[in-house]
Amino acid sequence: MSTKQAKANLNNIKMQAANEVGVNLNQGYNGDLTAKQAGSIGGQMVKKMIESYEQSAK
Repeated sequence: MSTKQAKANLNNIKMQAANEVGVNLNQGYNGDLTAKQAGSIGGQMVKKMIESYEQSAK
C-alpha cells in the first residue's frame, strides 16, 4: 500500500468515526473542535482500526 493510499484510508476512517460520534468535520482545517470532540473521534478511530485488524487476522 502506498503512502498516499494509506493517508486516504486513514482520512476515510476519520470521517466515518466523526460521523458515528456526531461531530461535523470539514475538509481541511478543524481547529475549532473541542478537546472532547477530537478525543471522541480519535477513540472511535482506534476502535475501528482494532476491529479491522482483528477481522483481517482471522
